[in-house]
Amino acid sequence: MERISLDLRKTGGKIKYMNAVNNGPTALNVRKAPTNFDLYKEAEFSFARLHDSAFFTGYGGEFSVDVHRIFRNFDADVNDPASYIFEPTDKYIKNIIDSGTKVFYRLGASIEHGYKFGTLPPKDFKKWSEICEHIIMHYNEGWANGFHYDIEYWEIWNEPDTGYKQGNSPTWGGTMDEFFEFFETVLYHLKERFPNLKIGGPALCSVTDSIDIFEDMFTYLTREGKHAPLDFFSWHMYGEDVNEFPRKIQLVDKVLTKYGYGDIETSLNEWNYVKGWTGDVYQYSLRAQKELKGSSFVAGAMCTGQSEKLDTLMYYDARPCGFNGIFEAGTYKPFKTYFVYLMFRDLLHLGTQVPTEYAVDSTYNCVATDGKGNYGMMITYFDAEDEAEDKNICIDVLNPEGKVEVEYYLLDENHDRELVRSEIFTADNFKIYLKMSNYSTYYISIKKI
Repeated sequence: MERISLDLRKTGGKIKYMNAVNNGPTALNVRKAPTNFDLYKEAEFSFARLHDSAFFTGYGGEFSVDVHRIFRNFDADVNDPASYIFEPTDKYIKNIIDSGTKVFYRLGASIEHGYKFGTLPPKDFKKWSEICEHIIMHYNEGWANGFHYDIEYWEIWNEPDTGYKQGNSPTWGGTMDEFFEFFETVLYHLKERFPNLKIGGPALCSVTDSIDIFEDMFTYLTREGKHAPLDFFSWHMYGEDVNEFPRKIQLVDKVLTKYGYGDIETSLNEWNYVKGWTGDVYQYSLRAQKELKGSSFVAGAMCTGQSEKLDTLMYYDARPCGFNGIFEAGTYKPFKTYFVYLMFRDLLHLGTQVPTEYAVDSTYNCVATDGKGNYGMMITYFDAEDEAEDKNICIDVLNPEGKVEVEYYLLDENHDRELVRSEIFTADNFKIYLKMSNYSTYYISIKKI
């Protein structure tokens, strides 16, 4: 029997934003088709990262978000509002904000697997910086009949290193040296213009296999005694092993610390379950994302990110697409993963982490308290082998504050975060016994009565 010790006297830091996603809710369209707006709002996703948004017509399609889609003619006057097409992105961002979710704006281009246009290096890095400046002005300073949304996070580019070594990158059409120069130019310009905003990036993917480009970038940013004003570092990973999350998070921290950036925020802002990228195994991955296995993988990643040195975790993708394991395409009914987000929402409401041994032999947990005698615990059992046997777990609950009621909400093949059991305990210490099938997740509520 697996044992977990939960000492309710202990407290740690705040519950972090492990419940962010890429992209926002859908909106009512001309056909009056279903939307996921109400479900999206109920989940209280902390941030919506705007990436690959242009691939969905409901977000504005080919005229939305990406810098080259908003500023269509690079030779136009950067100071002329007529040079910009803001309306589709205006509607999209308003929809996100109306849902209660904050915007994390990716400045750059959506991925281009075929013909390359927006992912080619801008012909004038300084002018590209000024275009981004005016986009920020529109959404934060009211420029060009704009808004005062106070969007805090602005990310420069996306995955410049994807496919780079193979010579056919779908995300950056230049050399890495050109990218480093581009990134530095934009970073210094935007940080000087908006010192109170958080400017960062560049959403690297290479930390998932090697760190050479990662280190090369920071060698460039710190050359000749420089220390570029980076507010956050963003990166991506996909895989099938929850235990890869702590390893990669620690690797990122090690490199950032080496170059003097150990205190900046870190955002793992693209991730999902992927067993493999081609053929049958890729099709298996897409199915698993939408099934119970995908939900348990998400829960395990959240528990890991909360306990490791990571500030935000942004699931890819809430956009209607093949990688959306939260909402069913077309109907927008919730998949199993949606209910994991409701569980983590409840942990966020409690606010403060109770530290535990968060990873114990294929189970992962996260515990929170409101400091008033009320607690919540999310625990999942994820073994990558689909036929893994059931697991018996004993949770030793130490030092509750008097009489408590314990409620068990189960997510498995037959339950969607449903109350399946409740107990009352009056002892100074007590034990909780669970029998968990692989990929099941519990939310355990401990309330003072």
